[in-house]
Amino acid sequence: MTEDFLSGTTGNPWESGTLALVEEAVRKAAAAEIMPRFRQLAEHEIIEKNGPHDLVTVADRSAEEHLTASLTALLPGSVVVGEEAVHADPAVYDALKGDAPVWIVDPVDGTRQFVHGDPGFCTLVALARHGEVLASWTYAPVLDEMATAVRGHGARVDGIPIRSGSPALGTPLEVATSHPDFTTHAQKQALLALRTDGIRSRPCGSAGLEYLAVARGDLDAVAFSWENAWDHAAGLLLVAEAGGMDLTLTGERFRTTGDNALPFTAARDEATARRIHALLAAPGPV
Repeated sequence: MTEDFLSGTTGNPWESGTLALVEEAVRKAAAAEIMPRFRQLAEHEIIEKNGPHDLVTVADRSAEEHLTASLTALLPGSVVVGEEAVHADPAVYDALKGDAPVWIVDPVDGTRQFVHGDPGFCTLVALARHGEVLASWTYAPVLDEMATAVRGHGARVDGIPIRSGSPALGTPLEVATSHPDFTTHAQKQALLALRTDGIRSRPCGSAGLEYLAVARGDLDAVAFSWENAWDHAAGLLLVAEAGGMDLTLTGERFRTTGDNALPFTAARDEATARRIHALLAAPGPV
Protein backbone atom coordinates (compact mmCIF):
# COMPACT_ATOMS: atom_id res chain seq x y z
CA MET A 1 0.00 0.00 0.00
CA THR A 2 1.12 3.57 -0.65
CA GLU A 3 0.55 4.48 3.00
CA ASP A 4 2.89 1.66 4.06
CA PHE A 5 5.52 3.02 1.69
CA LEU A 6 5.34 6.39 3.44
CA SER A 7 5.28 5.15 7.03
CA GLY A 8 7.64 2.18 6.72
CA THR A 9 7.95 0.05 9.85
CA THR A 10 7.79 2.95 12.31
CA GLY A 11 4.22 4.02 11.54
CA ASN A 12 5.47 7.60 11.62
CA PRO A 13 6.29 8.92 8.14
CA TRP A 14 8.62 11.56 9.54
CA GLU A 15 10.77 8.81 11.06
CA SER A 16 10.51 6.16 8.34
CA GLY A 17 13.27 7.46 6.09
CA THR A 18 11.06 7.24 3.00
CA LEU A 19 10.40 10.97 2.91
CA ALA A 20 14.15 11.56 3.00
CA LEU A 21 14.64 9.21 0.04
CA VAL A 22 12.16 11.17 -2.05
CA GLU A 23 13.70 14.43 -0.89
CA GLU A 24 17.11 13.14 -1.98
CA ALA A 25 15.72 12.20 -5.39
CA VAL A 26 14.29 15.70 -5.83
CA ARG A 27 17.53 17.37 -4.76
CA LYS A 28 19.60 15.18 -7.08
CA ALA A 29 17.38 15.95 -10.07
CA ALA A 30 17.63 19.67 -9.39
CA ALA A 31 21.40 19.52 -8.88
CA ALA A 32 21.99 17.49 -12.04
CA GLU A 33 19.47 18.93 -14.47
CA ILE A 34 18.27 22.35 -13.29
CA MET A 35 20.92 24.29 -11.44
CA PRO A 36 23.74 23.81 -14.00
CA ARG A 37 21.41 25.50 -16.54
CA PHE A 38 20.25 28.34 -14.29
CA ARG A 39 21.32 31.61 -15.96
CA GLN A 40 23.20 29.47 -18.51
CA LEU A 41 20.42 28.66 -21.00
CA ALA A 42 21.16 29.00 -24.69
CA GLU A 43 18.41 30.44 -26.88
CA HIS A 44 17.74 27.10 -28.55
CA GLU A 45 17.16 25.50 -25.12
CA ILE A 46 14.01 27.61 -24.57
CA ILE A 47 10.89 26.52 -26.46
CA GLU A 48 7.41 28.04 -26.68
CA LYS A 49 4.67 25.46 -26.16
CA ASN A 50 1.40 27.33 -26.56
CA GLY A 51 2.64 30.91 -26.86
CA PRO A 52 5.28 33.31 -25.56
CA HIS A 53 4.09 32.97 -21.95
CA ASP A 54 4.06 29.14 -21.97
CA LEU A 55 7.69 28.10 -22.04
CA VAL A 56 9.62 24.89 -21.59
CA THR A 57 13.37 24.44 -21.38
CA VAL A 58 15.82 21.59 -21.65
CA ALA A 59 16.01 21.75 -17.84
CA ASP A 60 12.27 21.04 -17.49
CA ARG A 61 12.42 18.02 -19.77
CA SER A 62 15.65 16.58 -18.39
CA ALA A 63 14.60 17.02 -14.76
CA GLU A 64 11.25 15.34 -15.41
CA GLU A 65 12.97 12.37 -17.06
CA HIS A 66 15.38 12.15 -14.11
CA LEU A 67 12.54 12.24 -11.56
CA THR A 68 10.44 9.75 -13.50
CA ALA A 69 13.25 7.20 -13.31
CA SER A 70 14.18 7.79 -9.68
CA LEU A 71 10.68 8.05 -8.20
CA THR A 72 9.25 4.97 -9.90
CA ALA A 73 12.31 3.04 -8.72
CA LEU A 74 11.52 4.04 -5.13
CA LEU A 75 7.92 2.79 -5.40
CA PRO A 76 7.59 -0.15 -7.82
CA GLY A 77 4.28 -0.13 -9.66
CA SER A 78 3.92 3.62 -9.42
CA VAL A 79 3.50 5.89 -12.44
CA VAL A 80 4.28 9.53 -13.17
CA VAL A 81 2.01 12.32 -14.33
CA GLY A 82 4.45 15.04 -15.31
CA GLU A 83 3.78 18.34 -17.02
CA GLU A 84 5.98 17.59 -20.01
CA ALA A 85 4.77 14.00 -20.42
CA VAL A 86 1.17 15.22 -20.48
CA HIS A 87 2.04 17.90 -23.01
CA ALA A 88 3.43 15.16 -25.26
CA ASP A 89 0.51 12.78 -24.60
CA PRO A 90 -2.60 14.16 -22.82
CA ALA A 91 -3.78 10.60 -22.09
CA VAL A 92 -1.06 10.36 -19.43
CA TYR A 93 -3.26 12.55 -17.22
CA ASP A 94 -5.81 9.73 -16.93
CA ALA A 95 -3.47 7.91 -14.55
CA LEU A 96 -4.73 10.23 -11.79
CA LYS A 97 -8.00 8.30 -11.87
CA GLY A 98 -6.38 4.85 -11.97
CA ASP A 99 -5.43 2.38 -9.25
CA ALA A 100 -1.65 2.78 -9.35
CA PRO A 101 0.14 5.23 -7.03
CA VAL A 102 0.91 8.40 -8.98
CA TRP A 103 3.82 10.79 -8.69
CA ILE A 104 2.63 14.22 -9.83
CA VAL A 105 5.64 16.16 -11.07
CA ASP A 106 6.31 19.74 -12.11
CA PRO A 107 10.06 19.76 -12.75
CA VAL A 108 10.37 23.55 -12.93
CA ASP A 109 7.39 25.43 -11.53
CA GLY A 110 7.94 29.02 -12.58
CA THR A 111 9.69 28.37 -15.89
CA ARG A 112 9.30 32.03 -16.84
CA GLN A 113 11.24 33.03 -13.74
CA PHE A 114 13.85 30.35 -14.41
CA VAL A 115 14.33 31.56 -17.99
CA HIS A 116 14.81 35.13 -16.81
CA GLY A 117 17.37 34.19 -14.16
CA ASP A 118 14.96 34.86 -11.30
CA PRO A 119 15.43 32.48 -8.32
CA GLY A 120 11.65 32.35 -7.73
CA PHE A 121 11.06 28.86 -9.12
CA CYS A 122 10.78 25.40 -7.57
CA THR A 123 10.40 21.69 -8.21
CA LEU A 124 7.10 20.13 -7.17
CA VAL A 125 6.43 16.47 -6.44
CA ALA A 126 3.31 14.93 -4.92
CA LEU A 127 2.33 11.32 -4.30
CA ALA A 128 -1.33 10.49 -4.83
CA ARG A 129 -3.61 7.51 -5.09
CA HIS A 130 -7.24 7.41 -6.24
CA GLY A 131 -7.12 11.17 -6.56
CA GLU A 132 -6.06 11.79 -2.96
CA VAL A 133 -2.71 13.50 -2.39
CA LEU A 134 -0.83 11.70 0.38
CA ALA A 135 2.49 13.53 0.50
CA SER A 136 4.24 16.40 -1.22
CA TRP A 137 7.65 17.98 -1.70
CA THR A 138 8.27 21.62 -2.69
CA TYR A 139 11.93 22.39 -3.34
CA ALA A 140 13.36 25.83 -4.09
CA PRO A 141 16.84 24.91 -5.34
CA VAL A 142 18.39 28.38 -5.39
CA LEU A 143 17.34 28.91 -1.77
CA ASP A 144 18.03 25.24 -0.95
CA GLU A 145 14.71 25.13 0.91
CA MET A 146 12.56 21.98 1.13
CA ALA A 147 8.92 21.96 2.25
CA THR A 148 7.26 18.60 2.88
CA ALA A 149 3.73 17.62 3.86
CA VAL A 150 2.13 14.28 4.72
CA ARG A 151 -1.63 13.90 4.91
CA GLY A 152 -2.67 13.77 8.55
CA HIS A 153 0.87 14.37 9.80
CA GLY A 154 1.48 18.07 9.23
CA ALA A 155 3.84 20.19 7.17
CA ARG A 156 7.50 21.05 7.61
CA VAL A 157 10.14 23.28 6.05
CA ASP A 158 13.65 21.88 6.31
CA GLY A 159 12.40 19.54 9.02
CA ILE A 160 10.78 22.24 11.17
CA PRO A 161 6.96 22.10 11.60
CA ILE A 162 5.05 25.07 10.22
CA ARG A 163 1.57 26.48 10.83
CA SER A 164 -0.14 29.02 8.63
CA GLY A 165 -1.95 30.85 11.43
CA SER A 166 -4.52 33.57 10.81
CA PRO A 167 -4.23 37.12 9.44
CA ALA A 168 -3.97 39.90 11.98
CA LEU A 169 -7.34 41.54 12.61
CA GLY A 170 -7.86 44.78 10.73
CA THR A 171 -5.01 44.30 8.26
CA PRO A 172 -5.62 44.00 4.51
CA LEU A 173 -5.47 40.48 3.12
CA GLU A 174 -2.54 39.81 0.80
CA VAL A 175 -3.71 37.63 -2.11
CA ALA A 176 -1.82 36.32 -5.15
CA THR A 177 -4.00 35.66 -8.20
CA SER A 178 -3.89 34.36 -11.73
CA HIS A 179 -3.03 37.11 -14.19
CA PRO A 180 -6.26 38.37 -15.84
CA ASP A 181 -4.72 37.87 -19.30
CA PHE A 182 -4.80 34.10 -18.75
CA THR A 183 -8.45 33.76 -17.75
CA THR A 184 -11.85 33.46 -19.37
CA HIS A 185 -14.15 36.47 -19.23
CA ALA A 186 -16.15 34.98 -16.34
CA GLN A 187 -13.00 34.09 -14.39
CA LYS A 188 -11.61 37.58 -14.97
CA GLN A 189 -14.76 39.12 -13.55
CA ALA A 190 -14.56 36.84 -10.52
CA LEU A 191 -10.93 37.77 -9.85
CA LEU A 192 -11.68 41.47 -10.29
CA ALA A 193 -14.00 41.16 -7.27
CA LEU A 194 -10.85 40.88 -5.15
CA ARG A 195 -10.00 44.48 -6.00
CA THR A 196 -11.89 45.78 -3.01
CA ASP A 197 -11.30 47.39 0.34
CA GLY A 198 -9.43 45.17 2.75
CA ILE A 199 -7.66 43.12 0.08
CA ARG A 200 -4.40 43.72 -1.72
CA SER A 201 -4.15 41.44 -4.75
CA ARG A 202 -1.23 40.95 -7.11
CA PRO A 203 -0.37 38.58 -9.98
CA CYS A 204 1.15 35.32 -8.79
CA GLY A 205 4.64 34.07 -9.43
CA SER A 206 5.54 30.38 -9.10
CA ALA A 207 2.37 28.69 -7.83
CA GLY A 208 4.40 26.31 -5.67
CA LEU A 209 6.20 29.14 -3.90
CA GLU A 210 2.96 31.08 -3.45
CA TYR A 211 1.45 28.02 -1.73
CA LEU A 212 4.53 27.79 0.48
CA ALA A 213 4.08 31.45 1.43
CA VAL A 214 0.46 30.74 2.43
CA ALA A 215 1.48 27.65 4.42
CA ARG A 216 4.01 29.60 6.47
CA GLY A 217 1.71 32.61 6.92
CA ASP A 218 3.64 35.04 4.72
CA LEU A 219 0.71 35.32 2.27
CA ASP A 220 -2.96 35.19 3.20
CA ALA A 221 -4.42 33.45 0.13
CA VAL A 222 -4.15 32.58 -3.53
CA ALA A 223 -6.88 32.59 -6.16
CA PHE A 224 -6.17 30.60 -9.31
CA SER A 225 -8.09 30.03 -12.53
CA TRP A 226 -6.40 26.87 -13.83
CA GLU A 227 -6.33 23.35 -12.41
CA ASN A 228 -3.33 21.39 -13.76
CA ALA A 229 -2.55 18.86 -11.04
CA TRP A 230 1.22 19.41 -11.21
CA ASP A 231 0.80 23.09 -10.29
CA HIS A 232 -1.52 22.54 -7.33
CA ALA A 233 -1.30 19.06 -5.79
CA ALA A 234 1.85 19.62 -3.74
CA GLY A 235 0.93 23.11 -2.57
CA LEU A 236 -2.66 22.38 -1.63
CA LEU A 237 -1.58 19.54 0.66
CA LEU A 238 1.13 21.77 2.14
CA VAL A 239 -1.44 24.49 2.91
CA ALA A 240 -3.97 22.02 4.32
CA GLU A 241 -1.45 20.34 6.61
CA ALA A 242 -0.25 23.75 7.84
CA GLY A 243 -3.82 24.59 8.89
CA GLY A 244 -5.24 26.21 5.76
CA MET A 245 -8.21 25.48 3.54
CA ASP A 246 -9.15 25.49 -0.15
CA LEU A 247 -12.52 26.07 -1.84
CA THR A 248 -13.57 26.01 -5.48
CA LEU A 249 -16.14 28.40 -6.90
CA THR A 250 -19.00 26.07 -5.88
CA GLY A 251 -17.70 25.80 -2.31
CA GLU A 252 -16.29 22.28 -2.77
CA ARG A 253 -12.74 21.19 -2.07
CA PHE A 254 -10.33 21.11 -5.00
CA ARG A 255 -10.19 17.79 -6.87
CA THR A 256 -6.78 16.80 -8.20
CA THR A 257 -8.47 14.74 -10.90
CA GLY A 258 -10.07 17.85 -12.39
CA ASP A 259 -13.51 19.22 -13.27
CA ASN A 260 -13.27 21.96 -10.64
CA ALA A 261 -15.37 25.12 -10.69
CA LEU A 262 -12.89 27.94 -11.25
CA PRO A 263 -11.41 30.13 -9.98
CA PHE A 264 -10.62 28.55 -6.61
CA THR A 265 -8.86 29.78 -3.51
CA ALA A 266 -6.48 28.37 -0.93
CA ALA A 267 -5.99 30.38 2.24
CA ARG A 268 -4.13 30.22 5.52
CA ASP A 269 -7.31 29.64 7.56
CA GLU A 270 -10.97 28.76 7.03
CA ALA A 271 -12.30 32.27 7.66
CA THR A 272 -10.02 33.75 5.01
CA ALA A 273 -10.86 31.00 2.52
CA ARG A 274 -14.58 31.64 3.00
CA ARG A 275 -14.13 35.40 2.65
CA ILE A 276 -12.20 35.06 -0.62
CA HIS A 277 -14.64 32.43 -1.88
CA ALA A 278 -17.63 34.69 -1.18
CA LEU A 279 -16.09 37.47 -3.27
CA LEU A 280 -15.17 35.13 -6.12
CA ALA A 281 -18.65 33.59 -6.16
CA ALA A 282 -20.57 36.87 -5.98
CA PRO A 283 -22.40 37.84 -9.19
CA GLY A 284 -20.31 40.28 -11.20
CA PRO A 285 -20.85 42.50 -14.25
CA VAL A 286 -21.50 40.70 -17.52
